[in-house]
Amino acid sequence: MQVVIQKIPENLPEFELLAAEGRQPERICALFLCALALFDRNKEAGAAAMNLLRGPKPLTPYDCQFLRDRLRGKPYLPLAYFEGATPENGYQPQVPYALKLRQKASTGEWFLWEYSSILSGIRIPAAEDPWS
Repeated sequence: MQVVIQKIPENLPEFELLAAEGRQPERICALFLCALALFDRNKEAGAAAMNLLRGPKPLTPYDCQFLRDRLRGKPYLPLAYFEGATPENGYQPQVPYALKLRQKASTGEWFLWEYSSILSGIRIPAAEDPWS
């Protein structure tokens, strides 16, 4: 299964429009990455986007600090999980943005697929790697 997004939201109103298109679990995964990308550009708008996904439990100041720490100096991180993003191309995914998921046949559950770990260390873009 793939989740396809035509454009990464650049502000909170764009994020809200994208979120209004559906709240299926697989879309929430893709929206999470979009919210992280927005948070990296605009902390307030990104936090509001994350809160839309979190429901009745908004981000705490600690949560916001955690996100700031993990994204600091890594604007490429949220986009690294979309198809076509590689260290060699600076983690610039193909447009439209597609996120691969995998279904476990025995339970019907959907899972993120082809990723290492969101918000953890991944290879830096080749252009930033002095050893490339």
